[in-house]
Amino acid sequence: MINTILVGFGFSATTFHLPFLQELDDFQIAGVVSSRPEDVQAVLGDVAVYATLDEALATDASLFVITTPSHLHKDMVEGCLTAGKDVLVEKPAFVTTEEGEALLRLEQASDGIVNVFHNRRMDGDFLTVKRLLEERRLGDWKVLESRFDRFRPIVRDRWRENAGPGAGILFDLGSHLIDQALVLFGAPDKVSGDVMIQRNGGQSDDGFHVTLHYGEKRVYLRSNPFIAIEAPRFEVHGTEGSFLKFGLDPQEACLKHGEVRCHDRETGTIVIDSEATIDIEPGGYVTFYQALADSYTTRRPLVPLHDALLTTRIIEMARESSRSQRVLDFNS
Repeated sequence: MINTILVGFGFSATTFHLPFLQELDDFQIAGVVSSRPEDVQAVLGDVAVYATLDEALATDASLFVITTPSHLHKDMVEGCLTAGKDVLVEKPAFVTTEEGEALLRLEQASDGIVNVFHNRRMDGDFLTVKRLLEERRLGDWKVLESRFDRFRPIVRDRWRENAGPGAGILFDLGSHLIDQALVLFGAPDKVSGDVMIQRNGGQSDDGFHVTLHYGEKRVYLRSNPFIAIEAPRFEVHGTEGSFLKFGLDPQEACLKHGEVRCHDRETGTIVIDSEATIDIEPGGYVTFYQALADSYTTRRPLVPLHDALLTTRIIEMARESSRSQRVLDFNS
């Protein structure tokens, strides 16, 4: 059993991590780092609550799940690795490539290993796209569009929307979309981006349109806060047909309602000879956590820091492309 400390106790911790730590026998919640002990104890009873990460690092807990605001991730991961602890850190694991390179060097010298929480690798629609590409059901793919739109036209006072390192929608949702594209296709040849602030009073980016160039092929990654209609979540177009999927993977909604193992099923549309409906693969956030437990036995990260480094590099390139209005070579 893996003695685990949950660092932070906000939405991410209680929605995406706590249910699986409680559900799976591989994990034992040894404590929580939080400035709100009453909130923690209202949910977890008499579990130990630590005011600082350093206090928790002095215990014999071996895994630290970091769910704090993004700008704190690098220093917290550094502290855990220095203490020889294993880490699962929310994306983004760091907010600059320099931070990522420093953490990679530290991990190599540490007894601890780091996994990055890219749970949307286990979204059912993404798994379906991955399968269709592997099976070449659409022939030779030419265009993939991945969108994560919302209708949130009013700025809210929270760290993700305020000014500061790691804030903004490109880090928040863009990290997921970029990571999924890298899993499917690897590093691109070129990157271009349009990163914007469109809402009144906005302090951090609230929309983006990032293009990853793979020779003549294109991946379009988009998010915008003014989309009040249902737009496709995925579009994939190839030489023999197309695939279209609406709606977000249902696992987050299930978790909000206390369902750890989501049984909601979805469908997508595939057009080859004629239009047909296909079942979407079942998603598996619980599978991510099961694989996470295995990774701490094998000492091979499920989602290593190197993957996060590529994602952060593309985020930086997209921002620079947007600023300079140029298409940038990935390997330059």
